[in-house]
Amino acid sequence: MKKILLIFVPLLLLAGACTEDLSSLNIETKRPAAVPAPTLFSNAVKTLAGSLASASVNTNVFRFTVSHWAMAVYQDEAQYDFNTRNIPQGWWTTMYRDVITDLRESSKLINADATLSAGEKANKLAINDIMEVYTYSILVNTFGNIPYKESLDAAKLFPVYDDAKTVSADLLSRLNADIAKLNPSAAGFSSSEDLVYKGNVSKWVKFANTLRFKLGMVLVDVDAATAKSAAEASDAGAISASADNGLFAYLSASPNQNPLYTDIVLGGRQDYIAAKDLMDKLLGWNDPRTSKYFSKNNAGAYAGGIVGKSNTFVDFSRAGAKVIDAADPYVLADYSETEFLRAEAKERGFTISGTAEQHYNNAITASILYWGGTAAEAAAYLAQPEVAYSTAAGDWKQKIGTQKWIALYNRPYEGWVEIRRLDQPKISTPVNAKSGFPTRFSYPQNEQTLNGANYTAASSAIGGDVVTTKLFWDKN
Repeated sequence: MKKILLIFVPLLLLAGACTEDLSSLNIETKRPAAVPAPTLFSNAVKTLAGSLASASVNTNVFRFTVSHWAMAVYQDEAQYDFNTRNIPQGWWTTMYRDVITDLRESSKLINADATLSAGEKANKLAINDIMEVYTYSILVNTFGNIPYKESLDAAKLFPVYDDAKTVSADLLSRLNADIAKLNPSAAGFSSSEDLVYKGNVSKWVKFANTLRFKLGMVLVDVDAATAKSAAEASDAGAISASADNGLFAYLSASPNQNPLYTDIVLGGRQDYIAAKDLMDKLLGWNDPRTSKYFSKNNAGAYAGGIVGKSNTFVDFSRAGAKVIDAADPYVLADYSETEFLRAEAKERGFTISGTAEQHYNNAITASILYWGGTAAEAAAYLAQPEVAYSTAAGDWKQKIGTQKWIALYNRPYEGWVEIRRLDQPKISTPVNAKSGFPTRFSYPQNEQTLNGANYTAASSAIGGDVVTTKLFWDKN
């Protein structure tokens, strides 16, 4: 009898199990099959900001490229070696797969949502597209010709590369349409979903105008008419106060901390130091941002190391407390950047309000205040003959380019764009540099392997797939 019971109980259990719907076993309870549109938007913006902010040499090398930082030990990236850690592949994949894909899926879901009012739907779609334009502008200004019209199309396994100039023009057209669609009287993403402007659509209008201004000015040396049109259309509506800054907010708690805190503080990284080029400018002009940008070395002094050379970590300054604070936000667009754009546009003869000097002064003051300086410190800095617009060395490109380079500290990708565009300031060549100054990234290895024919055509069209090939707008 005992043996019969032992056999019978498992059979009962098995019978009970067979009555269950076996398809339920394929459901991953901890991984949702559907992600809400706002979550996709938030994640895309977080990924984009994180990539631009990161100090990981596997992700973001631009602090070394623009001579803001140097390295103590590992010199590959500082010496323009971007292939050892496959930096182009990581940059390409992140922008396409992790940012643009999420934004597109978010827009698809928003379009299908019948519960949204027309105004709310239009605002959300426009904001998604603004961030997609932002991301595509990074790709086209990093690589040159890129997959665009056929990108991320499941039916196009081998997408063709679109002409970079054509892509750039289309991005401006999209921004024109997005700005026209934004309606501040209607809702957008909620405060918890919008990690930049907390649901304030009016500020997104200003952000989009600044972005249009910036993308237009990238084209100024090859298409002055388009640049002029974009600048003049954007001037009045662009960011005009620090309260309008586009800041991606980080939190003090994991997993939403500033990537620099994660990379340097939690990672215990003792490799990144101030670069001599930047430090010399800061110290030479008594810049009040010096103590904000950097900490002192172990001897209690500010000092910058040589880019591309092995440097003793304790002898040089490191990233300042604000830079590596867990909750310090990443700047996606700000008043300082916009004022520098206005100053340049004025010098180029565009119809912009104010004077170039006024905008130059506003830009520098805004940067100093953002970093915790005072109005008095900004005024004293601007009063120096080496800094004052009327007496600083060089032409307007040198004056604006140099000060913008300083102000774009901790926004290294933007700094790289501006150095290529304005050719200012003149920075030192790294020790043992593997190439001339990089004016682009080479295409990812995966593209060469998996999309060979289109890769070959794109490489030929831009003048060769090397880091020193200048993009179409880089004419100086």
